[in-house]
Amino acid sequence: MKIIIINGPNLNLLGNRENNIYGNETFTDFFAKLQQKFSKIELSHFQSNIEGELIDKIQETGYNYDGIILNAAAYTHTSVGIADAVKAITTPVVEVHISNTFSREDFRHKSYISPNAKGIIVGFGLQGYELALLSLVPSPQAS
Repeated sequence: MKIIIINGPNLNLLGNRENNIYGNETFTDFFAKLQQKFSKIELSHFQSNIEGELIDKIQETGYNYDGIILNAAAYTHTSVGIADAVKAITTPVVEVHISNTFSREDFRHKSYISPNAKGIIVGFGLQGYELALLSLVPSPQAS
C-alpha cells in the first residue's frame, strides 16, 4: 500500500512557526514516528510552497497511489487549480488541517478541496495526519 502526504505553503516551518497554533514538533520528526508506527505501508511525503508543484504532485500520484493526505494550507481557500487536480484523479484524497480552520479567520472557513475529498480532518494538530492515514488503511495493515 502506497500513501503520500502532500503539504502546502509554510508547512515546512512547522516546529518554528506559530507554535500556539501548529505546535513545536517539526514535520520531519513527526513523519519519522508515523513511518515507524505504520511500517507496513509505503509512506512518503512532499512539501512545496508553490501551487503548481502541488498540482504536479497530485497528478503524478493520483492514479497509482492508494491514498493522498493533502494539507494544501492557505491554498485550500484560494486554489481552484488544486481543487480541479483533486477532482481529476482516481486516488482518494483526505484533506487535513492542523488547526481548527473554523475557529480562525472567516476566509479559512471555505475549502475548494472539500467537495472532492473522501473526508476532512480539522483541528487535531499533527494527529490529524494519523487519523487520515487510518481512514485510508485497512485495520490489519495499520500496525
